[in-house]
Amino acid sequence: MTDIARRSALAALDRARPAIARLDQSRHFEEQAADLMESWSAVETALRSLVGGTTLGGQPLIREARQRQMLSFEQANALAEFHAASERAHATNYEPTPADLNSARDAFLKFEAGLMSDQAGVVAPSPIALNTEGMRSSPLGAPEPVPPPRDGLEPWVKAALAGLAVLLVVGLGFAAYSQGWFGSRDDALQRGIDDYRRGQREAANGEFTKASHDDPNDPLPHVYLSRMAREVGNMTIASQEAQTAVKLGPDNALALRELGLYLLSAGNYDLSRRFLVRAVQADTSDHMAMGYLGCSLVRLGRPTEAQVWFNRAGQGDWSRCTMVPPTGIPGGQPVAPGAAMPPAGTPRP
Repeated sequence: MTDIARRSALAALDRARPAIARLDQSRHFEEQAADLMESWSAVETALRSLVGGTTLGGQPLIREARQRQMLSFEQANALAEFHAASERAHATNYEPTPADLNSARDAFLKFEAGLMSDQAGVVAPSPIALNTEGMRSSPLGAPEPVPPPRDGLEPWVKAALAGLAVLLVVGLGFAAYSQGWFGSRDDALQRGIDDYRRGQREAANGEFTKASHDDPNDPLPHVYLSRMAREVGNMTIASQEAQTAVKLGPDNALALRELGLYLLSAGNYDLSRRFLVRAVQADTSDHMAMGYLGCSLVRLGRPTEAQVWFNRAGQGDWSRCTMVPPTGIPGGQPVAPGAAMPPAGTPRP
């Protein structure tokens, strides 16, 4: 485990600290579930930093880190329990148990302690003693360095050759880019966006799926796949794709907004509110997230707060929410998937 990977993992782990600190049985179960998912996402990012260059997640990622001896047996078991609790929390009606909260805290502390102890164990190398190997004795007995063999090239020739090599690499790279020799990862996403805007949903679905395979770390293809599934009422696919998008981009405004819109469509208004708030924090110019944040507050029976966000958002599809009065039941009436929730526009690429 390199020191750079360790520092990167610790930095990622710091992002889980606020959510871990909020885990308390006295809070609403939906807030507990959101904190479990948020904190596991940060821990998963830390694990990827340790392993390096992997798209694995969950149990396979834990096994990979364990096989590389980056985790102790105890740490791996604790993280597996944390992951299981996070997966259960994805169900909108699941209420996390005290054991779930304890497993998250325990895994976090053990993982962090292991990283900190490894960091403390890194010591500066001791000074190397003078080595006289490769030196010969002069007639007076003093050591005399043996000069390295010459390679026959003058320094200026080496510099000229190095410059030519750089120019060659840059030229080939430009030619490859202009001719599309390295594939069309970005093109697949753009083609999908164009097809989606033209209403060619089947073609768009194929392009977004291709884009997700071309770049497994890009959350945007999953944002669009969730959006399309939600618009036709396929809430299972919408949920899976939205959660994948947030896992890949925990600070991505479009991913956070899409998960918030899915939760609003599913009737989970308070959790929707939390993710839409995070979307607005990630992009303070996102009027769509502001508008639908107002919708979630309307459904929660908080019209005064909702109006503040409607005013900030301006006019849009979300304006219909202002005509839906909250009922006497906490949280208002459930929204039928794909019905009361209007299509939420096209996210920016």
